[in-house]
Amino acid sequence: MIKKLTNPLSVLLVEDNFLNQKLIYLNLTKLGFQIEIANNGKEALDKLEDTQYDLILMDLMMPVMDGLETTIQIRELEKSTGRHTPIIGLTANTYDADREKCINHGMDEYMAKPFDLQEFFLNLKFLKIV
Repeated sequence: MIKKLTNPLSVLLVEDNFLNQKLIYLNLTKLGFQIEIANNGKEALDKLEDTQYDLILMDLMMPVMDGLETTIQIRELEKSTGRHTPIIGLTANTYDADREKCINHGMDEYMAKPFDLQEFFLNLKFLKIV
């Protein structure tokens, strides 16, 4: 059984698909997460100028700026701050090459969509977020 968080984590969800946004938002807010949504990588970078997040959930395939390019730019920005925000890549593809691509572009983990909440929490524990 997954318990509601006692210390809410702030999450930036970078996802262009409205239904995926809604599903992830509803599932995670019920568990105590505070979610902000960016519709593409450019919006995510804009939000990161003003706000620090505990976690970023990053879709890989988006218009304007995809998740891989956005992650590269986030990691570049973090070099000047010394901060490292965990990024979990999200994609409908479940190939080993996709996971490897995510990790090689600076993401900390990778999950297939739609993601399982149990697996999500295991990843948070693995990344020492909860």
